[in-house]
This record gives sequence, structure tokens and C-alpha cells, in this order.
Amino acid sequence: MSLNPLLALINTIPRDLILPPSSLFLLIVVGLVIWRRWPLAGRIIAGAALAALAFLSTAAGARFFVAPLERLTTPLQSLDHTGAQAIVVLAAGRLQNAPEYGGRDIPDYVALARLRYAAHLQRYTKLPILVTGGNGASGVDPDAADRAYSKADAMAVALREDFGVPVKWVETRSRDTGENASLSAALLRADGIRRILLVTDAMHMPRARAAFERAGLDVVSAPTMFFSNQPQHVDAWLPSAEGMRRSWYALWELLGIAWYRLRASGAEPGAL
Repeated sequence: MSLNPLLALINTIPRDLILPPSSLFLLIVVGLVIWRRWPLAGRIIAGAALAALAFLSTAAGARFFVAPLERLTTPLQSLDHTGAQAIVVLAAGRLQNAPEYGGRDIPDYVALARLRYAAHLQRYTKLPILVTGGNGASGVDPDAADRAYSKADAMAVALREDFGVPVKWVETRSRDTGENASLSAALLRADGIRRILLVTDAMHMPRARAAFERAGLDVVSAPTMFFSNQPQHVDAWLPSAEGMRRSWYALWELLGIAWYRLRASGAEPGAL
């Protein structure tokens, strides 16, 4: 029996419902609902979910999932003799209709970390930059009046205006990492580009690299934002929004890697 119908069904489930904290809150509710009829099962489900919620909300707890991901990649040690012909920067999130920028969409802090590192690489290597990311929105862009203003548009503006580096290619149609890779590869191959420096978060790099290599490009990993090697203090065991964010991100990437492997023998990966 083909897995495709099952995979298609899974792909329709909102990711926030699968990942913590939403999934854990849901389990707590389930435990409380069944508590009266099945007290032991209710206590176990609700208690385990509450304990997991507390653990994953700490930076120390998140590290249990972040560290294995970050060990799958390494920082770029030298920019000499990489053989790369271009720098590719993957989109992250954005803030829509930013009032301080005249209602234009701007990259969020995750995307800005990637852009900062890409600007650093470009100043040293002088390589052309490609930014990739679609998911158009109702931003303001006089140069893109015929289409929605994409994440890549926002990134290109930030690189040019805020970091002072040029952008050669702007890929605006991709909806996920797989499409980032396939659509970027098409643009690059048209200009004879085969080997790239790929810029994204360290946690995202294993999945992103696999997608770009699957698209036929030779990838030199240029990851940024490593969290697992940060000093651990007592407050790392205190629940925080940042601890939950790291856990959410790491679990999403681990699920994404499993998803790609599951679909490796079939169609191209879906929306992850």
C-alpha cells in the first residue's frame, strides 16, 4: 500500500497542533477529561504532559534536542578555497506591515541573523547573493507592484539598504524548504552556478542542505546561530519563552528530517 495518502493527510495537520506547547496542552486537557472515569490514566497523561511542558520550556531541556541537530553540521572554518560561486540565504519569518518602515514587511530577528551572516560572507568573498522565500503578503513595494511582496523581497531590501551589500537573485515563489531548493537551483543553473554557500540556522542546516543537494547543487554549509554550545547556568533550568521556542524549533526540524527520509523513495518532500 502506498504511503502517499497517509503522508498527504499528515501534511494537512497544522504544525502548531503537533508541536509543543499546543500538543502538550491538548494532552493535559485529555487527561483532565478522562480523570473522573479513568483516574490513573488521567493522572498519568496530564502529569506527563505537564512535566514535559515544564522540561521543554527550559533552555537546558531544549538543549537535549538542539544539540543533536547542531552536531549534524559545523561552522564554516575558512572562506578560502571553498569553490563556491554564490551565496544562498533562506528566508525565516517576517513582521508584516511594519509601521516604522511605512507599512512594508520586514525580516524577523531569525531572518536578520541569517542576513547578517550572509552580509559578512559577501563582504569577504564578493560572491553574488540569492535570497529565497515566498509566502507573499500585503506589504508595500513599489518595485513589485505586479505581485505580492515576499519574504525574499523583504530580505533583499534589508541586505541592500541596511547591510549595504548587493543582491543578484530574488526567488519569490517558494513556500517551503524543498521549494527554496528547487526554485533557487533553477535560477542559479541558468547562470551557470553549481556550487553555493548555503546560509541558514544551524538547526535548519541538515534538512536544508539535503534539499539543495537533492536539487542538484553542490553545497558548502555556512550555518549560523548555534545554541547548544552556550554556557549553561542555573537559570537554564527555569522555564522561559526562549526555551520553549528552541524546543519547538528543534522538534520541528527533527520531524522534518524524518519526513524527508520517509518520502525519499517517493515524491519530492511536501510543505516542511
